[in-house]
Order: sequence, then C-alpha cells, then structure tokens
Amino acid sequence: MAGERNFLLGHGERLVTPVSLPAGGGAPEAPYSAEEARIRLRPQFDAAVRSFAQLPESACPNDRAVGVLTLHPQFIAKSYHPGNFIRDAGLSYVGSRGARVTPSKWTRKGNPVPMETSELFVAGSREKFSELHQRMGVQGVFGENSPIRIMEAFRAPGVQEKQRGISGDLSSSIFEVALHWPNSGSDSILRSFARYARSCGARAEVDRSIPVSGIMFMPVVANRDELGELSKFSFLRVLRPMPTLRTMHPIERSVIAPGFAVPSLPNKAALDPSIRTAIFDGGLPPEGPLKAWADGLDADGVGPIVEKYLDHGHMVTSAALFGPLKSGQSVPQPYASVDHYRVLDENSDDPYLLYDALERIRSVLEEEAYDFVNLSLGPSLPIEDDEVHPWTAVLDEYLSRGKTLLTVAAGNNGDQDRESGNARVQVPSDCVNAIAVGAADSDRLYWERADYSAIGPGRSPGLVKPDVLTFGGAAYNPFHFVPRFPGGDVLSACGTSFAAPAVLRIAAGIRAHFGGHMKALALKALLVHCAQRDESSIEEAGWGRIPDEIEDFVVCKPNSVRVLYQGDIEPSQVLRMPIPLPEDIGKGDIKISATYCINSPTDSRTPNAYTGSAIHPLFRPHAEKMSKEESVHPATTAFFQNSDYMSESELRHGAHKWETVKHKSKTFRASSLLRPVFDVRHLSRIDQLADNASEKVEYALVVTISSKDPDIYNKVVRAFGGRLEILQPQIEVPISLQP
Repeated sequence: MAGERNFLLGHGERLVTPVSLPAGGGAPEAPYSAEEARIRLRPQFDAAVRSFAQLPESACPNDRAVGVLTLHPQFIAKSYHPGNFIRDAGLSYVGSRGARVTPSKWTRKGNPVPMETSELFVAGSREKFSELHQRMGVQGVFGENSPIRIMEAFRAPGVQEKQRGISGDLSSSIFEVALHWPNSGSDSILRSFARYARSCGARAEVDRSIPVSGIMFMPVVANRDELGELSKFSFLRVLRPMPTLRTMHPIERSVIAPGFAVPSLPNKAALDPSIRTAIFDGGLPPEGPLKAWADGLDADGVGPIVEKYLDHGHMVTSAALFGPLKSGQSVPQPYASVDHYRVLDENSDDPYLLYDALERIRSVLEEEAYDFVNLSLGPSLPIEDDEVHPWTAVLDEYLSRGKTLLTVAAGNNGDQDRESGNARVQVPSDCVNAIAVGAADSDRLYWERADYSAIGPGRSPGLVKPDVLTFGGAAYNPFHFVPRFPGGDVLSACGTSFAAPAVLRIAAGIRAHFGGHMKALALKALLVHCAQRDESSIEEAGWGRIPDEIEDFVVCKPNSVRVLYQGDIEPSQVLRMPIPLPEDIGKGDIKISATYCINSPTDSRTPNAYTGSAIHPLFRPHAEKMSKEESVHPATTAFFQNSDYMSESELRHGAHKWETVKHKSKTFRASSLLRPVFDVRHLSRIDQLADNASEKVEYALVVTISSKDPDIYNKVVRAFGGRLEILQPQIEVPISLQP
C-alpha cells in the first residue's frame, strides 16, 4: 500500500539459475600471413638481439633479458594471447602494459589509424632470443596458423622508456623501482639487482622491498648521473622519483568554528559492537573526547607523536563516528567503534615514510580482520595510466578476498592543472576493489563537486573514479567536528579526508541495520546504486553523491521496489538473474536501475589488464521475443553497453568490459518487458600469474524497478514470495521515516 514502509528485499540470488550460452564467434582473419609477419619481424628481432648483447653481463641475471612484444590491436583479447608460442620459444611472459600504435596493416576497410593494444613483456636467456631471431631468418619455418601473424612489433626496451618523471629540476636522490618478478628465479634477480646497483654507485634498499603479484617494488638511492646505467638492468620495469606521503593538504587544517554551539556527545556505546573498523592516520589525542568509541593504537615501528597529525587523526575519526555535525542538532550515536592506528610520526621528511607507512598498514591488515577500513592518506601522486603503484597493488590484493570495505580519500588536488593530469585522483584511490571518495560542497539538495576534490578518470579498468562523493566541506560551508579536548570549541575544515570516513560511517550504519547478512560487496553496490549524479559529469562526480540518511538505502521510494542479490559465480559460468517484475504490471514506462559489483583478483604486472575477473551481463527484456525462429534464448537488447556485439577494444574503452562496477538506469515501455533477465557470464583472463587457477568470485547486484503503479512493491512481494524476503532490521538504526 502507498505510504507503507517498504524495506529493501533480499535473497535475489534464490531466483538465479545457471544457463548454457553458445560461445562467441570465430577469430577474425589475421592481418599478416606467417611469411609476411616473419619478414616484417626479422629486422626488429635483429635490432633487439644486438641491444641485448650490448647489455653488461651483470645487468642480465643468469644471462636473461626482457623484450617487448607488441600485439596487433585487433588481437588483444585473452583468447589470442600467444602464451604457447612464448613458452615453445623457451621464453616466459612476465607482464604487460597498454600502448597505442598504428598497425602497418589491418583487416578493416580504409587506412589503419592509431589503436589501443597490449605490449607483452617476455623474459628469457639471451641465447633463446638469438635462437628465435635465427628462426626468423628461415623461410617457411612458421606454419600458416602461427601466432606471429598477430604480432605487430618486437623490441628491447630502452633506458628512457623505463624512466618516469626524471626532470631537469630533480631534487631527491631517492627513487622507486619496479622489477619484473617471475615465479622462477626471482631471488637471483633481487641479488643481481642489488649487486648491479652497487656497481653503478647506487644502493638498493632490499630490506624495504615489497613484492606484489609479479612485481617487486623497492626504494633505491642514486644520483642523477647514475640513473642511465641503473636503467640498463634487464629486469627493471620502471624507475621514478619516490613520491612523498600526502598527509595534510592546507585546505584540511582545522580552525575553530565561531558561533557553533558545542554539542553534547551521546552517552551510549556504539550501536553494533560486533562491527570492526580501522582507521590508519595520524593518531588520536590520548585523553580526547572520542575515547569512549575509539581506541588509539600505535602501529609497530611508528615514532614519536606529531601534534598536527593528531589534529588530522581526530577529525577523521570524528567524521567516521558522527559524520558532519549540524548546528542545532544532537550528535548521533556512532554505529560502530573504531581502532585508530597511528602510522605517521615526526619523520615526515623521511624519504622512506611512504614504504614504512604502507608496511605498517599491511602488517595490521594481515593480522587483524576488519569489516571496514578508512585511508585518508597515501602517496602525493596522481595516478598513472600505465603503471600500478605499490600502495594500490598491496591494498587491492588484500581487498580481493571480499571481507573488507575500504574507503579512500580521492585527494585534494582537483583544482590543479587538468591537462597535465595533476588534478586526477591520487594513489591509492585507484584501487578497483575499494571505494574512492570525493567531496561535494554541500549536503543540501543543490550541490557541486568541491573545487579541491580530485577528478577522474581513473585507470582502465577502474575508469570511474572517484566512485562516489559526499559532503566534505567548502570554505563557505565547512565540515564540523567534535572538539579535540573536553570543553573545547567545535572544529571545522574541508577535504576528501573527511568525506571518505563519512561514507564509511553510512556503510557501517547499513551494516548495523541489517547485520551480517549484508556483505562488504553488497554495501559497495548499494552505495553506488543510490548515488545521484544529476547534471554533474562522471569525471567530476563518479557515480554521484550518496544520500546522507540511512533510510535512503534501506527503504524503497514510493512506486518502486529494490532487490539485493548476493552470490558467487564460477569461471566461465553463465547465471540467469531474473528481474522480479510481475507480469500484471500495467501500461506506461518501467525504469530499471541495476548495479553490479565484484571483487576481482588483480595483477600489478598488467596495468591495462589489471582486473583478473569481470562479469558480462546480457539483458533479455522479453521472454517470448526471439531474434531468430531457431533461437533458444530470448533476444538481447543494450543495457550496460552500446550494442550487443562490440570489438575487444570498444568493450574495453567504451563499455568498460573489465570494470568491477557496472551501473546503469534505463526506461522501457511496460509492454516490451516480460520476465526480463540478465544473463551474466564470468570472464577471467588467461594472462594471470602462473599457477594461479581462476577461481569463483563473489558478486552483488542491486536492482530497482520503478513505475507509476503505487502497488508495485506489494505485487513483487506477492509474486516472488518464498524466495525474496523483506530484509528485517537486526538492530534498530534511527531513521526518519514518514509513514
């Protein structure tokens, strides 16, 4: 009935069944014949082998080198990966990255144009590269189906292409390197690099090295004139200046809020003591007013306290507990208590702080199981498209387990130069398994992105960053916090540092409301699903600004019904996920909004193929309308993509095939819908780490159906009773419902 409190429906996974769908079409015609490709590639291999031979012996561990094999842009799908060819040549695949090339020839009409492709890093002994080069000189040695037909180029990587951000005004002598880190022979690579660095006059900080999914990250001390020789090391992938740790942007500095009455804090414990939340920041004042709900802990190895960092840590924790304080309103009861780990100390100028802080965070996460984690710090570094930073790689690997929801401040650099990329979201808010949070300038009906809030796009995959916005304060409308000391004044500041924990608080409130039934991935899907972007661009606001009241997530709006699905899907499996639309819905328009989320394994070796899993939904709107008479399944129509059949390049860069979040709303005539479904296929990449078998992944789907029918909610409940259930509150979270 209209006016009833219609709570979120759950257990949509009970509607789900596996189905069998035919595989895709055959491979397109290769652009080159085997003989044509051999003739093209021979001089390229000749130049590469000469370059390998000129490398110092000490730069080639066990006499091995790394080459770059460029695939033809029409053949970058996983099914064309030349893994067997690479292995048969005695080489090994150690990573990839994206590139843009103009192929010499293609199978389309017209002249070739620049296209996105993949560059594969292949490693092997210099002798094996020479043997392959010799084969390139023999006519007819490759069969007509040889993978060399889809190879566009081969080269030895140059010194300059390994170096990033090495400008003339370089002041630091501390650099960060990433080494290719294959499963076999990795220890000898590390020892060889340490020796080679010493021979160049540099020093590799091996004790601070961080291995993540096929890459070894490490600080190196070197002078500018030593970088050229250092970059000759064959397994060195990238060398760049060591970024500093962003801790406090000037816009975040706290000031006393004049005229804001000091509110009374609640005298109740956290609403749900079972929820475990961690914040990594600058620490908490020992006798501050938050100690009733927050424990201040020192991470192992952290040094002496810094007052300004305590300020920041206090405000971040206040935001996580209470959200932004509002004048004249009581301070709300916290949904969950907080463990605040101090990871910053007086050594703010220590060039190794970035690595030390990450290691402190990593150690805690490996030892403790947290439901929610917030990071309002990280490298002072806008994301790069072609390389993954260790902060991102470490956190994404941890989050892929699907047990924790991480909110990350997007950064306060949004007012910097856009053309150069300096305004883009900062590391590690490019984590595909986290929620990157930007700041809105208002919590009222009309809002914009706060001008300081970092913008997108993120990397692809992970293109939509920040994921969401929430109020983070503005100069004319700051974010307010409880006093730092009992009897003190209310503080105010602005920044994404406070928007991120405010989102975490909302997620904890939803979790407290529904209990353990609501998994971390479902919370992420629900946050994205309920975000409203209005007129803001996706680069500015991600999926949009989230509501600041719990009721907007747990209660369906009038004339609508919202359903949650949670489950897992096996590799290559296809699941049919019905949209619970009753058949007796009348005329008019039906709006369907759908949000899919998965937790994906990640591979830092392959920034352009960073996510190891994806789900590919096909929408079938009408159960009795077939594309052909002999069709077994109903016809599909576009929902998350522009058409049903797109090239791999278009899917990657247009419909975002490998994204971990898919969100869309579309309106249909009621007459065009009959038992609509999504058929969802689990995609997994062939080029993941060796010996890592593809595993099932968890998914969460949120669907909202809206119509002019005021009884649609009850119709869905009646039609799908026994399977869908009204999710009952486990704990009564105060929400302002208007019956």
